[in-house]
Amino acid sequence: MRAPTLPGLVLLAALAWPAAAMADTEISNPPPGIDNPRRIMLQLTSDAPKDINNLLHNAVNLQKFYGQDQVQIVVVAYGAGMQALYAKTSPVVDRVRSLMQYDIQFIGCGNTMETTHRTRDELIPGVEVVTAGIAEIVERQLRGWVYVRP
Repeated sequence: MRAPTLPGLVLLAALAWPAAAMADTEISNPPPGIDNPRRIMLQLTSDAPKDINNLLHNAVNLQKFYGQDQVQIVVVAYGAGMQALYAKTSPVVDRVRSLMQYDIQFIGCGNTMETTHRTRDELIPGVEVVTAGIAEIVERQLRGWVYVRP
């Protein structure tokens, strides 16, 4: 039998690469379920529509991957990220409302609102407010939530 040539090895590697790139994600134990969902929190600190939309796509993709009943997703906004949660100025108000219908929770930072002289009445209905967005992230992490900063 002849030894493979360098071009032959390159071709084999190129053919094998797509299969390796599409490998399934291995689910860690314990697997998520209705009684034990994955708990994931996404940090929103940008007011750039591209960044906001990227974060919302991440939320949808996580929910698709795990299944709506097997994951809890919360978006915690503070600083410039609060712009996504104000009903009259949000570039994604319809998407936020839609994602709320799929049990994705949105939390805004009271400190940011106070600093920028905004009120709860200006938020998209259904957005919750905590005293400090960053403290909410810390406390949820300590309770076992996975923290993602897209």
